[in-house]
Amino acid sequence: QVKLVESGGDLVQAGGSLRLSCTASGTIAAINAMAWHRQAPGKQRELVATITSGGNANYTDSVKGRFTISTNSAKNTVYLQMNSLKFEDAAVYYCYVRGLPTFGRSFQDFWGQGTQVTVSS
Repeated sequence: QVKLVESGGDLVQAGGSLRLSCTASGTIAAINAMAWHRQAPGKQRELVATITSGGNANYTDSVKGRFTISTNSAKNTVYLQMNSLKFEDAAVYYCYVRGLPTFGRSFQDFWGQGTQVTVSS
């Protein structure tokens, strides 16, 4: 069984920084991609950043130049470094992994439980 555990969400002042972490526990044979999504109250969940197993990263336009996604493959961990935070970045951030369970036959989608990021003045 694969489980994603997130951490790092907090209350931060506008202009500040946070680093989110997400570790995939359980038995995973391979990871195709990892990503962060976010959902603000009353809004749809949106993709924030993705990174492939080859290290290619992509970002939604609103966070380019401010957020950085990275991974520690040995630890099955993905990070999201968030700098120059704005009010509109406040949301619940969800970790996503496209992975192959050790005894599975196909890649599957896994989601974390979410971590709250609040941005204050």
